[in-house]
Amino acid sequence: MLRYTLTDDADLIELGDEHAEELFALVARNRAHLRAWLPWVDDTRTVETIDAFIARMRREQADTGNPTMVLRLRGQLAGVIGIHPINWNDRKTSLGYWLSAEYQGRGLMTRACRTMVNYALVEERLNRVEITAATGNGRSRAIPERLGFTHEGCLRQAQWLYDHFVDLELYAMLREEWAG
Repeated sequence: MLRYTLTDDADLIELGDEHAEELFALVARNRAHLRAWLPWVDDTRTVETIDAFIARMRREQADTGNPTMVLRLRGQLAGVIGIHPINWNDRKTSLGYWLSAEYQGRGLMTRACRTMVNYALVEERLNRVEITAATGNGRSRAIPERLGFTHEGCLRQAQWLYDHFVDLELYAMLREEWAG
């Protein structure tokens, strides 16, 4: 089981069945906050949807090696970060993440992203990690910018968000550029 210490009181641990109820409660408390940028929120109405998500992420990890982690602060769930399916042929992957509104502005997700980028580029020896974020999502975009990712452009109308398309900004980091 993967586990990384981020600070004295924050860590990342692999997502497991034991997180279902707490994760559902976190999504429920942050529904409006998350819905502004994430297309899956309206479909997450029961603990069973979280159970199915966890089962799917565990299967993907077993099949492709891409972990999904929960971010904890003082033992409480604060968010999720995951490596999306690894493309082993091209040695690349992407990161997705979200953080509860109450924990923003502390650098937690930046630390979590740094850890997972290091996992992908150093531990797994991938060549490329991508992060996309909606053009208007300044907090999410600030993370790859802080970590030194290259902004490679705008993917126009790349995500359907409930009733409209949003543009996504594409950022990438190559292994040869990564300083950790």
